[in-house]
Amino acid sequence: MAGYRKLGKTSSQRKALLRNQVTALLYHGKIHTTEARAKEIRKIAEKLIALAVKEKDNYETVTVTAKVARKDKDGKRVKEVVDGKRVTVYDEVQKEIKKDKPSRLHARRQMLKVLYDVTEVPTTPAGRKKNTKSVDLPAKLFDEIAPKYVSRNGGYTRIVKIGQRHGDGAMEVLIELV
Repeated sequence: MAGYRKLGKTSSQRKALLRNQVTALLYHGKIHTTEARAKEIRKIAEKLIALAVKEKDNYETVTVTAKVARKDKDGKRVKEVVDGKRVTVYDEVQKEIKKDKPSRLHARRQMLKVLYDVTEVPTTPAGRKKNTKSVDLPAKLFDEIAPKYVSRNGGYTRIVKIGQRHGDGAMEVLIELV
């Protein structure tokens, strides 16, 4: 007897499907899928959330000095002439950053093995390509999802049966973060 459901797919297809659905679940908070898939997604998602809860506060705050290009009122870089060349003017700025400790860094890398990259695209047609943003899902797990579940010992997801699908009669469910 197998330790997991094969879902009628080859191993690479199955892994890609589960990674995709776990990513969608953590990004959106809930997804519609079949019951068998939801039970497999639950296993992976619960492990990732448990990892995030364990490593939530395992970082140190560090002050660093960064060089940032000076900008004018239009948002363009300020340039000045030095030795006959136009050179961008830089200012030094103090920034506070969160530096992961080794165990949290390892947890982040474990999450990135499972999760796909998510790109947020604006809904308005103007500036669709220009204003896209990459979403850092491990950071979302550490900063938003993990603090909600600190007092819980597992059971971070809920599966609610919706009914049978019209096409093939498969049981459809809603899997969501509690």
